[in-house]
Amino acid sequence: MKKRLGLIVNPVAGMGGRVGLKGTDGLHILKKARELGAVPLAPRRAAAALRQLVSLKEGLDVITCPGNMGEDLVREQGFSCTVVGDRQGEDTSGEDTEGCAARMLELKVDLLLFAGGDGTARNIYHAVGQRLPVLGIPAGVKIHSAVFAASPASAGALAELFLQEGAPEVAEGEVMDIDEEAFREGRVSARLYGYLQVPADRRFMQNLKLGGNGGEEEAVAAIGHTVAEEMEEGCLYLVGPGTTTRAVMEALNLKNTLLGVDVVLNRQLLAADVGEAQLLEILKKQQKGARIIVTIIGGQGYIFGRGNQQFSPQVIKKVGRDNITVIASRAKLLSLQGEPLRVDTGDEELDKALSGYIKVVTGEKESSICRVCY
Repeated sequence: MKKRLGLIVNPVAGMGGRVGLKGTDGLHILKKARELGAVPLAPRRAAAALRQLVSLKEGLDVITCPGNMGEDLVREQGFSCTVVGDRQGEDTSGEDTEGCAARMLELKVDLLLFAGGDGTARNIYHAVGQRLPVLGIPAGVKIHSAVFAASPASAGALAELFLQEGAPEVAEGEVMDIDEEAFREGRVSARLYGYLQVPADRRFMQNLKLGGNGGEEEAVAAIGHTVAEEMEEGCLYLVGPGTTTRAVMEALNLKNTLLGVDVVLNRQLLAADVGEAQLLEILKKQQKGARIIVTIIGGQGYIFGRGNQQFSPQVIKKVGRDNITVIASRAKLLSLQGEPLRVDTGDEELDKALSGYIKVVTGEKESSICRVCY
């Protein structure tokens, strides 16, 4: 008997990331993202997951949504499919996602695979609750929830195992989301919305994002001073988002964009809250080299691909692997419980190049060597 795979793609998920908008919730933000040159990324990431299921093609019924919500890429990948829903046009909404998910629940798909971010996960939760196994393909800007695979390829590989093995165990995965308007103002207001049933194989899944520990301020401040002291004249510094990187800016007595990318030259703020296009333009004019300063996401370990999509593959390649400074407190590293650091840039060759071992600055004149995987 053929297995039924449900596939829903939020085609606008993640479009606000590279242009510095911290998300794409709301039509006005989507319009602004397009005006800034944003392009859809979610369909490509969904296709990367679907390619992992080629071995099951003959024994798989794919149930998907019209057009750019799934149908287009399913057919491009050579799968036959059944299309549910009657949405028209290119723009999509949360109601479209919920309607398609509810229909897939009625059709009793064996697994519902969706591409999007935390907002899409909320829509899926509202439609199916815990009545259906669900797996997220990470494609958004803010991906705090524990219902997403570590990467699109991991999502496809886990979906393949789940569908082949019949009925492996499922576990509850938290659905978290934040207030995007507050997020753009530098405030993180997160809320737990509920739980989805996800395949219980942690090898392929990302963890729930953990917040900072209020007791580590001194360690983070020491990291900031260490990095600031080592800054070279004439070198361009691209400082990524986060409270740990904020400590670098504070050590320089500069204002920072907590959830954006700032550019520093000769210990002065050259540009604040910049997107991919601005970064590439600035790098084009730079003569004496550049460095990226990033921190890791607590509990998840990502250094690229989660919340800092302004550092696109093109930006990272321009700067170079050897010019990346990773900073994190020892407490943040311990929160990974032995798991490696991770990258998910959307460029598989770049992810391979970034893999291996990298130095992480953990305090005043202190560092650790950590493994990076994709």
